[in-house]
Order: sequence, then C-alpha cells, then structure tokens
Amino acid sequence: MQKEHFRIFVVEDNEWYNRLLVHTLSMDPEYEVKSFRTGTELLDSLHESPDAITLDYRLPDVKGNDLLRKIRQRDESIEVIVISEQEDVQTALDLLREGAFDYLVKNEEIQTRLHNAIRKIRQNAGLKKRIQVLEKEVGARYGFEKAIIGNSPAIVRVIEMMRKAAENNITVTITGETGTGKEVIAKAIHYNSARKDKPFIPVNMSAIPSELFESEFFGHEKGAFTGAVARRKGKFEEAEGGTLFLDEITDTDINFQPKLLRALQEREIMRIGSNEPVKFECRIIVASNRSLQNEVKKGTMRQDLYYRLFGLPIELPPLRERGKDVLLLAMHFIDNFCKENNLPLKELSGEAIDRLMGYPWPGNVRELKSVTELAIIMSSGDAIKASDIIFGQADMVSELIAEEMTMKQYDQKILEFYLNKYQHNIPFVAKKLGISQATIYRMLKGQ
Repeated sequence: MQKEHFRIFVVEDNEWYNRLLVHTLSMDPEYEVKSFRTGTELLDSLHESPDAITLDYRLPDVKGNDLLRKIRQRDESIEVIVISEQEDVQTALDLLREGAFDYLVKNEEIQTRLHNAIRKIRQNAGLKKRIQVLEKEVGARYGFEKAIIGNSPAIVRVIEMMRKAAENNITVTITGETGTGKEVIAKAIHYNSARKDKPFIPVNMSAIPSELFESEFFGHEKGAFTGAVARRKGKFEEAEGGTLFLDEITDTDINFQPKLLRALQEREIMRIGSNEPVKFECRIIVASNRSLQNEVKKGTMRQDLYYRLFGLPIELPPLRERGKDVLLLAMHFIDNFCKENNLPLKELSGEAIDRLMGYPWPGNVRELKSVTELAIIMSSGDAIKASDIIFGQADMVSELIAEEMTMKQYDQKILEFYLNKYQHNIPFVAKKLGISQATIYRMLKGQ
C-alpha cells in the first residue's frame, strides 16, 4: 500500500528539544511525524519504513554513529539527518562517510536548516522514484523479445547469441547492413546484463573528426589546450562499469587506432595534459555495416586492433532474408504508431501484405518502420491498402527485381511506373522511354 504522507521519525532524548523538532516538522501537513526517546525504540519501529530520520548524536542507550550504521544495514533507502549540540567538523565528516544525509548543529538556525534538509530529501526521493520507473521502462523496452521482433531461423540465432553475450563480459562485434538495428541489439545486451544499472555510452566513430578522437575518448585536463576551460572525462571514463558502444568501428581514424588498441589492452587511459594514468572498467561492443576482416585486408583497420576487438560475433540478417518477419515487424510498428498517436488500430489488406512481402527492403528495418508509419497516415479506412504503401523512388530498381517475372512483365511494370509518375502523359512518357506512342498503347492492351 502506497504511503500518502512523507514519514519522518524524530529520535531525541531531550523532551523539550524533541517537542521542538516534532512541532517544526508537523507544521507541514504533508509530513507524518513520530517521535522516539531512545535508539532501541527506533530500531523496534524501523519496519514502519520511515522516509527520513532525525537522529540525536548523543542518546542514552547507543552512540549516534553506531545507530546510524544499524539503520543503514537495515534499510539503505532511509535518509538520516544527524543532530548534535557540538559543531565538530571531524565527527560530521565521519558521519557523512557512514551515509548520513546531513549533519545539523542545535542552534537558532536549526528549524530552517531542518526544513531545507527534509525538502532536499523529498526532492531526491522523487528523482529516485522517477529513475526507477525509467529503468523499468528501459528494461522492458530492451528485453530480448521487445528488441527483436521475429521468429525466422536467422533471428532465433541472433537472440541466442545475445543471451550468451548478456551472461558475461566478452567483447561483442555486431555486423549487418545499415538499418538492421545494431544499436538496438547493443542496448538489449547491456540492459539484460549485470551492467544494466551502469551507463550505456554510444559513440558514432564516423562522426568524430580525426583531430578530436583522443580528446573524445581520453578526456583532458583544464588548460590542456585552448578552450579547455575545465577537466573533461572521456568516453572510457563516462562508461565506467557499463558499456561503451563503438558504432561504425571501421571508420576509426587509422592514426588513432594504435592508441585505442593500447587503451583496450591496458584498460587505462591518459587524459590530455596529464601524466597520471586513469584505469577504467567497461564492456566494449562494436558494430559495423562492413566486414572487419575485409577492412583489415584493405589496410583501413589494423590487424592487431581487429584481434583485440574480436569476441562474440553477432551478424544481423538483412530484412529481405527474414521471410514473414516483415509482417510481424510491420504489425508491431502499426500497433505502436497508432497507440502513440491515439489513432484507431489499422490492419493490413491482402494486397498490402503482398506489396510488403514483394519488396527487397534495401533500408532494412529502419525503412520498414518509415514506410509503415507513412502508410498509416495515407490510409483512410480501417485497413491499409497497397496504394497506401509508398516506397522511395530511389529504390525503384530494387523493387522491380524483387520478384522473378518475364521480360514482358518487367516492361509493363516500368511503363506503369512512368505513367504514374507523369500523370499518364503518354506523349511525354514515350519521349522519356524512347519508344512510340503506338507502342505504349499496344503495351497497355497487353499485346
């Protein structure tokens, strides 16, 4: 059952000061305040799950630091504000190291400072809850069944490899054509591994200018160069404990590759402007739409870097090789788009299904998502028709050869394309195709 109020326990053996603290906090109607005179009484009531505790440092039955330790052992989520008569800096530091949220001195400012401390605890609690909700949403979004839609043999194999990758810290190499979902796979591995609560840091290697590789990955010290106004962590440090995803790894500048290799081997980096090595610990996942082995043969990737990165390989099949996964994905995208835009759910007509299945999808899953969402907008009824499905004109040739036809059928399809494109202007189309108008009329009659 969810608590309606923010619950605070006051632990203070001085009766007058106990009443003062309780009165101060009870002025806010959203606070539920309960008081105790001893540490033992408090420990016996911790099962009531307070959100915060104000703790007198000197109690008759137990020392403040010992009681703080016991509270933290029982429930780390409870924030503790230690209140003392003396302003002892060393004691305050020791208690903060033990996990106290704040250390307040009994003086004329105690009421204001206590209200401020409790307000910060409430704000932090709200942020923590929001983070927990987001973590659950992310976990659900990148579950293996959510990340990969399909049941074709090739996809079943990919899911099997993803599960193996999530169970350990091996380097993962993901290859596949553009648009097959390499970053989605990397995120699914991360969020289903023991590193899920740590950062996932994606880096597009092709987007980094050659002169900035070192600064991006290793970071720099303040004043290391013009414009370095403060210390900056590099990508390796940002990914500490989590996953560093290097997308398009084959686009890594050849001059930076030896430094990247050393960092991966030694598991340490040196910030620009510093002589002190910095250790890091993170999993590496790399991806490319090109074969790493071929890039080694061409000389654009160092062989020793290739062997360092070589780990568990996951090859994503192009969409044209995934059979009826096309329909499963299309229906998934339709369902999501309609829900997100408060639209009635659409279905695919038989002709639309044939059109989707007959297209080679050079842009893979990414293209299917765009085409499907546009088809929803273009459709006017409950079902998406074949005419609602629009492919990019740049892919006309791919569409034409998607299915085996006779030469006469190919000619017919080309003619239909040009007639539709130029509003059935037969003289103009005849000129564009280099044939007579009579030939067009004859083709339209099927002769």
